Amino acid sequence: MEPQGDIAVIGLAVMGQNLILNMNDHGFTVVAYNRTVSKVDDFLNNEAKGTRILGAHSLQEMVALLKKPRRVMLMVKAGKAVDEFIEQLLTVLEPGDIIIDGGNSLFEDTIRRVKYVESKGLLYIGTGVSGGEEGARHGPSIMPGGSPAAWPHVKPIFQAIAAKVADGTPCCDWVGEGGAGHYVKMTHNGIEYGDMQLICEAYHIMKDGLGMSADEMHEVFKAWNEAELQSYLIEITRDILAKRDEDGAPLVDKILDTAGQKGTGKWTVISSQEMGIPITLIAEAVYSRCVSAMKDLRVQAAKVFPPGNCKIPGDRKRWIDDIRKALYASKIISYAQGYMLMRAAAQQYAWNLNYGGIALMWRGGCIIRSAFLGDIKKAFDKNPDLPNLLFDPFFKKAIKSCTRSWRKVVSTAVKKGIPVPAFSTALAFFDGFRSERLPANLLQAQRDYFGAHTYERVDKPRGEFFHTNWTGTGGRVASSTYTV
Repeated sequence: MEPQGDIAVIGLAVMGQNLILNMNDHGFTVVAYNRTVSKVDDFLNNEAKGTRILGAHSLQEMVALLKKPRRVMLMVKAGKAVDEFIEQLLTVLEPGDIIIDGGNSLFEDTIRRVKYVESKGLLYIGTGVSGGEEGARHGPSIMPGGSPAAWPHVKPIFQAIAAKVADGTPCCDWVGEGGAGHYVKMTHNGIEYGDMQLICEAYHIMKDGLGMSADEMHEVFKAWNEAELQSYLIEITRDILAKRDEDGAPLVDKILDTAGQKGTGKWTVISSQEMGIPITLIAEAVYSRCVSAMKDLRVQAAKVFPPGNCKIPGDRKRWIDDIRKALYASKIISYAQGYMLMRAAAQQYAWNLNYGGIALMWRGGCIIRSAFLGDIKKAFDKNPDLPNLLFDPFFKKAIKSCTRSWRKVVSTAVKKGIPVPAFSTALAFFDGFRSERLPANLLQAQRDYFGAHTYERVDKPRGEFFHTNWTGTGGRVASSTYTV
């Protein structure tokens, strides 16, 4: 019997199942396999019943059902499980076959795996898949990278199942070599952390500062979703605020205020630190989740340092508009920082990233999908070498129109004791970024004083370093110059 399978998917958790069903809907014959093989039969007898999906009870059977070059997609937990499956697949696949990792793997692991699998004569793709369960089922954002020779063999499948923008363009394209796909997905997740934290801070100010009810905030987010803040996260916030518990009370008020995280935001911050790129807003979003997890200590601290009156006086309607502008301006900063990070990574790893194309891939299907991303794509379409999003005329004008409200919201929240770490760090970055001269001259003098780390001078060419014997007893020998 001739092999019928176009692609195999290993891993039948909800994301794997939904991707398989999505592929089936688009006319592809998928082979489903799971390490616990009973799940294969359960899937075929329930969710996949009546489809053309094939089940395999061993890797050998799975491979026998696949057309060449065989395409095998792993939808398993990142880390050790991926490496274990790669080793097993290398024993049953042939040169030219393709292994695809669709999980949230660390990009450095993907770089390593691409080299290893290619050394065995096979091809490897590490792809970000965003959109959650719903996206996987009906159209995710897909960000593939790895072995360029593999792309033509998976392109028809990936672009068919991906989300589409208004003109039908799929939210999926080749990102680049090595770990580029997973790096872009990691950055996406970091920006997602920032977006969520910003929305939560807007909610916090309205709830505690303006004394608004869940129903009133529902109406605000409903209106915001029809303007420049239109996005999936604003949309679901609108819906969350309208949800009632069994007793009729807002469900959101009964949810414990401790946030979880799976690590991709942390990876983004670590990578930024290694490359010296200040993604301060994403970092604050990660740390804000850490602070939220300290629930017991926060309860104790609230008794030691009881909050004062945090009610914000004045016209509520005007304050809501100020909060909207502060949210919009901070969101621009978040994406500007994210794109700074991707540009630095592209230089370090020799990736040829298409920044406008990345915005298009994020325009639909993914968690951070929004109308806002269309403006980012336009910015990079006009100027592919745009050094920073803040220099684009559209975003420059937007920031200028929001700055007064942004400062008003941050300063008032600080005075009232309402924590706004993401709003405030976004503003601090903006002020630092637009400062021609910062006090780092004093900082560098301090470093030279205690560690002979040298400094550059404003009256000398860049690249010339000097050391001062500040105490008269330090000697003339300076430390070597290096930047971490």
